[in-house]
Amino acid sequence: MPPRPKKFIDPFVLAGIDYIDYKDPKMLAQYITYYRSIQSRFHTGTSLKNQKQLASAVKKARQMALLPYVRYE
Repeated sequence: MPPRPKKFIDPFVLAGIDYIDYKDPKMLAQYITYYRSIQSRFHTGTSLKNQKQLASAVKKARQMALLPYVRYE
């Protein structure tokens, strides 16, 4: 029998965050890869609802120039 997949606990639920705010670039930067793409749910362990909120918050922060679109050299 194959091993069961590891069950992740949503970090936003643990921290008690109800709404993911786009005005907090330090928190959003934790969920962005080295090449500035948004990490998947598999790597972050977030729920579907919070992953959608996270993605829209990162996109809004990029549009407001709080986060970069690409990596700088």
